[in-house]
Amino acid sequence: MAITSSAVCNTFKNQLLGATHNFDQTSGNHFYLAMYISTATIGKSTTDYLTAGETSGTNYSAGGKLLAVAGQTHKLASDTAIVDWTNLSWQTATLTARGALIYNKSASDKAVAVLDFGGDKTATAGTFTIQFPNFTDTLAILRIA
Repeated sequence: MAITSSAVCNTFKNQLLGATHNFDQTSGNHFYLAMYISTATIGKSTTDYLTAGETSGTNYSAGGKLLAVAGQTHKLASDTAIVDWTNLSWQTATLTARGALIYNKSASDKAVAVLDFGGDKTATAGTFTIQFPNFTDTLAILRIA
C-alpha cells in the first residue's frame, strides 16, 4: 500500500482524550517530521513513527527533523482547534519524498498526521522545504473540528 492521502491518524485522535500530546509553545512536546518514499505504507492507521519506507539522501537523517517548538502554536478558530509549525527545510539536500509523517518524539514516537505530497518531490543539492499552509480554521495542517 502506498501513501494515498493526508490524514490525522486515528490513534492521535483517541490519544488527545488521554492528554498524550501537548502543543504548548513553551513547555510542549517535541514533534518531528519524517519523510517517506512512494512505497511507504503510512496513512490514517499509522500508530507510531516507522523506518520502513523512510527516505534517505544527502543531508537527511533517519527520524527527520524537529518541528520548531518556538514556531509551534495552537488556537481555537471558528470552533476548530488548529495547530501550526514554522516551515521546515533541509539545506543542500539530495532526496526524493512522496509524503511525510508528523510524530510526537516526546510521547514514544506516537503518530500525529500523515502528509501526502500528491507526487514525488525532489531536491538535488538544493533546499527541500516543507511549507505549512496558512494558520486558519480551513487551511491549517492540523485541524480538529
